[in-house]
Amino acid sequence: MSKDRPFVLTIAGLDPSGGAGILADIKTFEQHKVTGFAISTANTIQTENQFYEIQWTGLSFVIRSIETLFLNYKINVVKIGIVSSLHDLSRILSTIKLLSPSTKIVWDPVLKSTTQFDFLNIETHSDLNKILPKIDLITPNYHETEILFPGFISKNLWKENQISTNILLKGGHNEKALGRDRLFLKDEVLELLPSEKNCFEKHGSGCVLSSAIASNLALNQNTTEACKNAKIYIEKYLSSTSTLIGYHYV
Repeated sequence: MSKDRPFVLTIAGLDPSGGAGILADIKTFEQHKVTGFAISTANTIQTENQFYEIQWTGLSFVIRSIETLFLNYKINVVKIGIVSSLHDLSRILSTIKLLSPSTKIVWDPVLKSTTQFDFLNIETHSDLNKILPKIDLITPNYHETEILFPGFISKNLWKENQISTNILLKGGHNEKALGRDRLFLKDEVLELLPSEKNCFEKHGSGCVLSSAIASNLALNQNTTEACKNAKIYIEKYLSSTSTLIGYHYV
């Protein structure tokens, strides 16, 4: 295996259409010239426009898979997608940090599919707050942000920004400024403006964006650079076709 490419791991669901989940992540990793590994948290039955069924992978199997990879490779960045509960997410994060404290973690908090299938319920925010310090960046859209952090946008609580991780607020669902992302860092807020590309809605675009960020972090880009360059990548993906499945290229 090449020693020139950094190792990046995705821990997410398997979407047989390839538009989302670990298949989309691996496509993105390869385009960024990083070596991608994948651990499936769930098998799903779905197409690019319809979700039918999910079968979760047992947590112990996921943990053993993580341990095996980390004991054999130096993994620079982990991207996490769908998980069945905050408990499972906490166990996954703790395992990674125990095995490799320097590994960076990007969490794409997929709470429900575009067809409104619920993946993860936030039952207690105190549990979420305990988890966040272990994560380097989360990438929610506007709807997910209001569920994770009530009032963060609607009541302008972002001005206080007491959340213990970096947040890339995706602008795909921002009706007032479509495509305008906002990056909330510890001491500043940056706006990432869309280009003039003619973009189309895509199944799994959040997966692609977060895995592009993870790839860039593994290539030693800082958080701001990683997010800016990932935005360029995702816009190419969104503009590649007018259908719900796009083409990956840099």
